[in-house]
Amino acid sequence: MAEGAGSPQRAYRAPCPGCGAPVEFRSAQSTHAICAYCQSTVVRQGETLARIGKMAELFDDFSPLQLFASGRIQDQSFTLVGRLQYRYEGGHWTEWIAALGDGRVGVLAEDNGAFVFALPHALQRAAPAAESLRVGLTTAIDGRRFTVSSHQQVSLVSAQGELPRLPALGQPFTVVELRNDQGEVLSLEYDQDPPGAYLGRGVRLEELALTGLADESAKEEKGRRFDCPNCGASVTPLLADSKSITCRNCSSLIDLSQGIGGELRHATQDEPVRPLIALGSSGQLQGVQWQVLGFQHRMGQAPGEDEQFGWSEYLLYNQQRGFSFLVDAEDGWSLVRPVTGGASLAAGGQSANYLGQRYPLQYSYEAVTSYVAGEFYWRVERGQKTQNRDFALGASLLSLEQSANELTWSGGAKVDSGTVAAAFQLEDSKALFKRSDAAPLSGARKLGCGTIILIVILIIVLLLMLSTCSSRCDPRYENCSSRVSGGSYGGYSSGGGHK
Repeated sequence: MAEGAGSPQRAYRAPCPGCGAPVEFRSAQSTHAICAYCQSTVVRQGETLARIGKMAELFDDFSPLQLFASGRIQDQSFTLVGRLQYRYEGGHWTEWIAALGDGRVGVLAEDNGAFVFALPHALQRAAPAAESLRVGLTTAIDGRRFTVSSHQQVSLVSAQGELPRLPALGQPFTVVELRNDQGEVLSLEYDQDPPGAYLGRGVRLEELALTGLADESAKEEKGRRFDCPNCGASVTPLLADSKSITCRNCSSLIDLSQGIGGELRHATQDEPVRPLIALGSSGQLQGVQWQVLGFQHRMGQAPGEDEQFGWSEYLLYNQQRGFSFLVDAEDGWSLVRPVTGGASLAAGGQSANYLGQRYPLQYSYEAVTSYVAGEFYWRVERGQKTQNRDFALGASLLSLEQSANELTWSGGAKVDSGTVAAAFQLEDSKALFKRSDAAPLSGARKLGCGTIILIVILIIVLLLMLSTCSSRCDPRYENCSSRVSGGSYGGYSSGGGHK
């Protein structure tokens, strides 16, 4: 036994039963470990180790995190001692096991391109059955109000380091995520009975004061290039964890959710939409340096309306901040990102509450992805449909996007068009960035051409009636008067959130 550096916990070290290399347990709560030399899965049984199989190779990811990186949270030091990699229908994600200085074990997990730090949570009552927790359902758990945001079938595909638990490799099980308007995330993992529960909040990597992060320049890039399955041109993803990418030669949309070594599916795309901001370019917004990785164009249609409206989204990436979306809508630009936790809808869905603020509903519509370019950390397909609701409170924006298996909230704020053009060194083209957010009819795209024509006709008829009234009106009579009122109609489309 030996004292763990910077931790009151004592580390246990013993030879791997597979190859004899040293295997160390830094946390007293760790029951399993993966030998770094032979990939043997090792279980700790008292003072001895037993080999129970071999773990599959890790898939590379773009995360700056790595084993033995350390940081601080809630005035506690922690060290990353293990990693679990899961796969689900939309791709895969990673959870890092964090050994805290006070002996607890937490999880630093990917969350829609950001991160959540969670600790094991002892439920006061038995967890609901997984099948009863449908996406969008609001329920109370331990006196807290939560909404089911994700219901997925997942399976463990690989692991590394030491682990407090180890789901059966390759065996699917259900994971349900619930979120609330206080920024909390409750994860229920149904690979055991009773299910494991973890409660956490969103974090930024820079807030954790991390040291020992992976050197981006030292990352291994071999195997990242492949031939387009449609035209044969070379395709090279920038991020190893991307789940969708387009070929720059033929614009085919390629599915990477099963990894580059898996079968690559593709879909051809006609009628491309040219982005104003070039893919791969960098710009500084809100004090953060962002790189443009992806672009998608989407169409929306409100219930009962014949006309459609469109907007564009740029996927932005920063190694410390994760992902954000620069949204280009006809009524203005905005910078948004998926929010940890989730807002709560008021009765009838006419407003949403988030972090103590009430956001009135602006629009409700169906959104469809019509064109894609670049690469994305979630699997993108043309024709993907979601149900969207947009809320706004002054310049602050909130959006809800719901699919069959997931509900995602995004939040952000409006951005001046000149700021966007300057951020990406496109001042010479700033006229192309101007939008109608200051125009009298900023919401014309929502009204539809037929509605606008009808409004114009009604205005003309009203003016004629007023003219007639004026010609017949004698100011000597008390009841001879007229009043004309008018207004403007504005809107916002964020494009919602993404996983």
